Amino acid sequence: MSEPAEDPDVLARRIARESLDQEDPTGWFERLYSAASEGDAVVPWDRGAAHPLLAEWVEESQPSGAGKTALIVGAGTGWDAELIADLGFDTTAFDISPTAIEAARRNHPDSKAHYVTADLLAPPPRWHRAFDLVVEIYTVQALPIELQSAATQQVGEQVAPGGTLLVIAAARPDNQPDEAVEGPPWPLTRAAIESFARPDLRLIQVVQSPSPADPSIQRWRAEYLRD
Repeated sequence: MSEPAEDPDVLARRIARESLDQEDPTGWFERLYSAASEGDAVVPWDRGAAHPLLAEWVEESQPSGAGKTALIVGAGTGWDAELIADLGFDTTAFDISPTAIEAARRNHPDSKAHYVTADLLAPPPRWHRAFDLVVEIYTVQALPIELQSAATQQVGEQVAPGGTLLVIAAARPDNQPDEAVEGPPWPLTRAAIESFARPDLRLIQVVQSPSPADPSIQRWRAEYLRD
C-alpha cells in the first residue's frame, strides 16, 4: 500500500478539477473515495468521529429520535449517521459515492442506520418532506458554486413539516467574490446560509465559530425549523 503523495486538500482539489474539466462536477467524490480505499489518498473531511459541531448541537439540544426519521446528506463513511442513529432516529444516510457507502457499512457492521447511494441533486421522490431531522455537513460547499443553489433547495425539500434542518459549513465573507475561491471546498457566505430558509423553513439560529485546528477558518452552524 503506497503512502499518499500529496497533501489531502491539494489532492482533493486536483481530483475535483479533473472531474470539472470533464464536465462531471460530482464525479470527483467517487474518485476520491476510491483512491482512499486503495491507500492512495486521504479524504480530508473523514474525521473518524462525528463532526464536533454536530456533537455540540446534540449535547445542547438533546434531541429525541424516538418515532422520528432522520436523513444524513453526504454520509461519507458514516460517523455522523451513527451519532444520529444512536439517538433513536430511524436514520437514512446517503452519499453519491458507492465506495463511501461500502466503507460506511464496513466501518459500522452493526449499524442501525440505512446506508444508500443517492444523488442530492436528484433524490428519490419518496424522500420529499419525509424526515423529521435533516443533517447537511460540508456537502453543499463541496459542490461548485453554480450548483450550490440547486443543492441547497434539495436539502431543504427533504425536511418534513415540523422538522429540523441542521447545516454545518465552512464560512467565507460575503464580499469575497466567487472567482476568488479555489475549491473544493467552496465555503458558504452568510447569504448562502440564509438561502436554505424558505417561507415555511425558518432560520432559527446561526452561529459562526473558528475551527480549533485553524482559527483563521470560520464555520457556520445553522438550524432551521419547518412550519
